[in-house]
Amino acid sequence: MRKYIIIGVQAAMILIAFNSCKKFLDVVPDNVATIDNAFTMRTQAMKFLYTCYSFMPRNGQLGDDPAMVGGDELWEIPERGAYLDMAKGFQSKVGPLGDRWQSMYQAIRDCNIFLENIGKVPDMLPEEKSRWIAEVKFLKAYYHFCLVRMYGPIPLIRTNLPISSDVNQVKVFRDPVDSCFNYISTLLDEAAIGLPAIVISPATEAGRITLPIALSLKAKVLVTAASPLFNGNTDQSALKNSDGTQLFNTTFSQDKWDIAAIACREAIDACANVGMKLYMYNPSFQQFDVSDTIKTQLSISGAVTEKWNSEIIWANTQSNTDNLQRLISNWWDPRYLDGVVTRGELSPPLKMAELFYSSNGVPINEDKTYDYTGRYNLRVAGDADKLYIHKGYTTVGIHFDREPRFYADLGFDGAVYYGHGRYDDNDFMGLFYLEGKFKQRNGKGKYGYNTVTGYNLKKLIHFQNVVNSNTDYSVVNYPYPIMRLSDLYLLYAEALNEFEGPGEEVNKYVDLVRARAGLPKVAVAWANFSTNPVKFQNKDGMRSIIRQERLIELSFESQRLWDLRRWKESATELNKQILGWDLSQTEPISYYRTTVVYNQSFGSKDYFWPIDENYIVNNRNLVQNLGW
Repeated sequence: MRKYIIIGVQAAMILIAFNSCKKFLDVVPDNVATIDNAFTMRTQAMKFLYTCYSFMPRNGQLGDDPAMVGGDELWEIPERGAYLDMAKGFQSKVGPLGDRWQSMYQAIRDCNIFLENIGKVPDMLPEEKSRWIAEVKFLKAYYHFCLVRMYGPIPLIRTNLPISSDVNQVKVFRDPVDSCFNYISTLLDEAAIGLPAIVISPATEAGRITLPIALSLKAKVLVTAASPLFNGNTDQSALKNSDGTQLFNTTFSQDKWDIAAIACREAIDACANVGMKLYMYNPSFQQFDVSDTIKTQLSISGAVTEKWNSEIIWANTQSNTDNLQRLISNWWDPRYLDGVVTRGELSPPLKMAELFYSSNGVPINEDKTYDYTGRYNLRVAGDADKLYIHKGYTTVGIHFDREPRFYADLGFDGAVYYGHGRYDDNDFMGLFYLEGKFKQRNGKGKYGYNTVTGYNLKKLIHFQNVVNSNTDYSVVNYPYPIMRLSDLYLLYAEALNEFEGPGEEVNKYVDLVRARAGLPKVAVAWANFSTNPVKFQNKDGMRSIIRQERLIELSFESQRLWDLRRWKESATELNKQILGWDLSQTEPISYYRTTVVYNQSFGSKDYFWPIDENYIVNNRNLVQNLGW
């Protein structure tokens, strides 16, 4: 057991040694060598609590989040970023890209050590001890969930093995996937009992686990368990342990959707009880009166970028966005075109631009008023477009008449950027905008980096960031959101639709998300503008609506990769070409020709990560995932 504590503390120190921010989740624990020392007093036990938190994956960090560029919603400059190789189909069982097997099991072992020993601490009140136990049970559940959605069935580590265990006890088997989800759900139920509804001191405790966080994670866990990848997946029927244990239940269970819907409803109620609501831009002071158009834009972007706003259920304080914002921001200020403080590196492909709705709130390929066949024809921005596209600018038709989230999330040739030092939208000609053609200020062939598709990522950038010089970029930092209220609303709508079909309650929570985005209700939009006006009235049609709503609302937030997998849609979406514009052209007529950036390939084996072959060599009871 002493061996476990030494390894656990050292691994935790390595993981957080490079982060200098001394906040709650960033405290480097002392190199405590024995359990006796680690739990002799409250201050030492708190350091071990920090250790349990320290293993949390750094969401939104390119080096630690495969969901950023490991799928298909963002493409990166080819020579940068290892996870782009995963998107290209270069995954391997030898040193798998994005592998979390070792780090997550180390985290789980340290959580077990904490739970086994926290009772020994003498100078703690029972209620505080209960809260810490609840937090660590939550973390233990979360780390198991991180493993399950990556690898599928995993060995469950309920308790640590004693140091005296023989070799056969150490060589554990994988548990059936239903057992994995049940165990995670049980841990979250146990954690919920001891968690506070809110943190007592936001200034010092932001990021610590609360009741709404635990219930919201449980909702996501159970929706995942009910989804096609895990619920009746016959493609995994051959995955068995060496003793013959079937690891996937191949029989579909409708009841799983009911259980998931109930969990979502409970989480929504918990969030409402503490005053959480969808974020709407409404500052106590602003220098200029801004139009409703810009207010909608700021409500959409601020839901992510406004620190601890009213809809952030859980954000990762170990994953602040300063570096990420520098990486994705454009050098939009024409005074400073030779700097490297902003890079504009991550590039949404054309498929993401086409994903967003028309201004009528329906897909562009089924809006009967939208010129879908002529979407690649050129148009000139007029007065009605002036806050989205620079007035008088020639760009492609697909950039016109789109929903507000399109303009809030994506930058493109001619796109207006509100803010960044210019806040008077009455002076619309003075707002920053992009020029993306060859050797233009934001185009290919200029100093520094540039988009590889013709699109830039506007989402995740705070509108008050300012380029001060070629070498100085002021960034409004915020912790990367793990879960927002809109995410939970759409999970609930999805689960309810899958269990009982469309209805008023399903529409209500989709419509709440759409209203913040400035869109009409589903029933109104489809009845008036869709070529399939009754689509929302049947389960299959509403499923399609909910999924597209989710992919739009949560785009570029490390969600799409996991959603496509659990829906078993990756084999469709990740076998499509990554397309962009012809970036080597100077004239619009030539620039706006679709160009293949990459031909993606995704097979059935890619739904789950391979287990590193070294782990299987060391433990022959550990069977490899199918196809690897």
